[in-house]
Amino acid sequence: MDLEASSFGTMMLLTAMAAAAMPVGGWLAMIGSLRPGWLDEELRHTILAFGGGVLLAAIALVLIPEGAEGLSSWKIGMWFVAGGTGFMMLDIWLAKRRTPASQMAAMLADFLPESLAMGAAFAQGHASGFSLALLIALQNLPEGFNAFREMAGRSRVRGRRVLIVMACMVPLGPIMGWLGMSWLAPHPELLHGIMIFAAGGILYAIFQDIAPQVKLARHWGPPMGAVAGFLVGLLGNLWIEGAAI
Repeated sequence: MDLEASSFGTMMLLTAMAAAAMPVGGWLAMIGSLRPGWLDEELRHTILAFGGGVLLAAIALVLIPEGAEGLSSWKIGMWFVAGGTGFMMLDIWLAKRRTPASQMAAMLADFLPESLAMGAAFAQGHASGFSLALLIALQNLPEGFNAFREMAGRSRVRGRRVLIVMACMVPLGPIMGWLGMSWLAPHPELLHGIMIFAAGGILYAIFQDIAPQVKLARHWGPPMGAVAGFLVGLLGNLWIEGAAI
């Protein structure tokens, strides 16, 4: 019972910290907006690419390997296509509404199922829970940065209000983690399906929203941001697996 309580406390703390990376990213963007000479186009594109690299690391190192366990090939394909299709439908819906919060919606779309999976992973005692916590935090930081710039730049909402909105979303991490731990853990096949679903959706988001914005004429730093993002995710995953062993 003490072990279960310890796992629950660890899960709640890590999901909260991963979610808190969203307003931290927004805060960094607000600081940059006060110093336009420091925050140039190349840095913005590099941060976008870094986020894409981390998302790719989450797909390749955690979501696909963990989610594919115990699932047949046709179920993996079904969940993966469903994820890409679901994110595409969300993208179409946001495009029709022309809302300045599309980046924030995309951020939540991959953050929420990952938090569910993280909670279930902790309930089952998997080391992947720590890997997911690290990768979610790493991806939420640049996504929070870009979501802040999108909302504060394309709407009349002031930066402080955007930060407040982001801060209000932090409890969603522990809530989804708790749901994953209490509701999803007893259903491992559904858990694996959600992980594959998230992988398909995130892959769609990378090539639809992130990759097209990374390229900047006569600048070669942004693509290296993707390399750096994937490397950070890879090293973090290897470190956690080594620590677990």
